[in-house]
Amino acid sequence: MTAFVFSDINYDAHEQVVFASEPRSGLKAIIAIHNTHLGPAMGGCRMWEYVNERAALVDALRLSRGMTYKNAVAGLPIGGGKTVILGNPKTDKTPALFEALGEALERLGGRYVTAEDVGTSPADMAHVARRTSFVAGLGDSGDPSPFTALGCFVGAQAAVRHHLKRDSLEGLIVALQGLGHVGFDYARRLRQAGARLVVADIDQGALERARSELSAEVVPVDSIYDVEADIYAPCALGATLNEDTLGRLRAKIVAGAANNQLATPDIGDKLRQRGILYAPDFVINAGGIIKVCYEYFQKPDSEIEGHVCRIADTLTEVFQRADREQLPTSVVADRVAESRFKA
Repeated sequence: MTAFVFSDINYDAHEQVVFASEPRSGLKAIIAIHNTHLGPAMGGCRMWEYVNERAALVDALRLSRGMTYKNAVAGLPIGGGKTVILGNPKTDKTPALFEALGEALERLGGRYVTAEDVGTSPADMAHVARRTSFVAGLGDSGDPSPFTALGCFVGAQAAVRHHLKRDSLEGLIVALQGLGHVGFDYARRLRQAGARLVVADIDQGALERARSELSAEVVPVDSIYDVEADIYAPCALGATLNEDTLGRLRAKIVAGAANNQLATPDIGDKLRQRGILYAPDFVINAGGIIKVCYEYFQKPDSEIEGHVCRIADTLTEVFQRADREQLPTSVVADRVAESRFKA
């Protein structure tokens, strides 16, 4: 198994990859610590019904690496890590399972701090906290999704200013994919700013809510790429920008909350060649981890929103540098991050 990890294309000098199990609770988890040069690794705990163990490993490796880059670009004193739990988040959750995860984290001695992510919640993290202090995002104020949505919103504004030379989102069409906690809040902010929404999701309830509350137009999941839009906002799972979807994309800007939006690194350059401005995912969606980091290190809540809003400034710098150097924005964002955590 070790050789398999080292030879995986997604392995990127990860410091540590832990396979954690606990038979009584049924816990099967992978904890990937990518980099701790700036501080303890921090990143959420995802629970998903993966098709196989390799898919879970790939997700853990990709997501943990992304957290290193995200945290560095956001100017946070933390490195990057991620946990994935193999299981159905609707049927397999128990307090014992998350307590077992807490015990596994405790054995790492603080090298990694977890929080909620796709398929988990602050309530789940409360069970983790029964066995370890290396967890954040707890209690009624623990949900980081509003801050992720805020970061995406100010990031979209920055992209529109740079690429469309507009100060307003009024009348712009946004094709938004995924109406979870982050996606719906992002959609709400866009609608309040005057944007027109075209949305897709597998959750019919979320679609009905978007139609009634946000006057959104609903399209089938696979049709979202064909929408003539100013902004494509991927807010579901990753890799939706790939060889199959790239030629269908009819948007001028990509600005969404999903992680690992580019299926392969070369997609960033292909977007640039098509004249589509890409807001690098780990820059625009950093609002949630900023919130979690402030909570964990007990920094003032009053400073969180200001830090999140600086995402717009960071993106503007990335866009301008990409123009000067004739490089994909994804490459520029990587270089900004690497200059911080590899220094």
